[in-house]
Amino acid sequence: MTRANDKSSPPVVAAPATGTQAIDRASSLLVAVLDAGDDVAFAELVQTVGLPKSTVSRMLKSLEAHGLVRRGKNAAVRPGPVITRYATSGRGDRLARIAQPHLDRLGELTRETVNLALPGVHAVEQISQVDSKFLLGSVNWIGQAVPFHCSALGKVFLAYGVADLPPGRLERRAERTITTRERLEFDLQMVRQRSYAVADSELEPGLVAVAAPIFNHSGSVVAAISVSGPSARLNRERIPEVGQLLVEEVSQISHELGAPRADRSRRLRAR
Repeated sequence: MTRANDKSSPPVVAAPATGTQAIDRASSLLVAVLDAGDDVAFAELVQTVGLPKSTVSRMLKSLEAHGLVRRGKNAAVRPGPVITRYATSGRGDRLARIAQPHLDRLGELTRETVNLALPGVHAVEQISQVDSKFLLGSVNWIGQAVPFHCSALGKVFLAYGVADLPPGRLERRAERTITTRERLEFDLQMVRQRSYAVADSELEPGLVAVAAPIFNHSGSVVAAISVSGPSARLNRERIPEVGQLLVEEVSQISHELGAPRADRSRRLRAR
């Protein structure tokens, strides 16, 4: 008879999770992130789902790869771009409906191309556009994959922590594309200070874009609007004017989405 405390007995190893168990665990983890309502610490998630840290870390990596969650500074976890896009659209393009009058007004005031965009998993996703009144600079951006680091919309998403840079060296799309992370981070600090981003001949030579963030009820950036056109019209003297117009319009959209004006101003100053 083998004694229960026989040291020669092999250690008990937990059986790996079956397919159904893995789905249940990942679902519980995703629900915990969504229920948090804001950034949630990794340690809190571990405690909530009652799973080993290594298991939670592995599941988060998989969920992040599919855009369902994203991890920011200090390993805090928040809903990813896929979840945010779905929640914002409300299956009825609620964001687009709210934003459309503002897009039209910006188009009338600037006469340039105006775009509404969401932070995609790997690139900017533009979902609505008001065309330029001019022939020069009239481009349909809907459906085009635009990198984060060399577009005004992408810089907004990077600056406010709802998008991540890809690993490795940043792709050079034009002569003035920022390809070093240090220089890009300085540019993102400027975005947070003035509340709008600028991309001047960084995506394409001679193309200038200005973009500003849209906030939701919890103060998170869920979308952005840009005004773009050729550098002959969107010159250095005109950029601040367009930037201010954008900030005013996105402030109204943010308010309609439930972001209090006073709270939004505080967040813009603090970030």
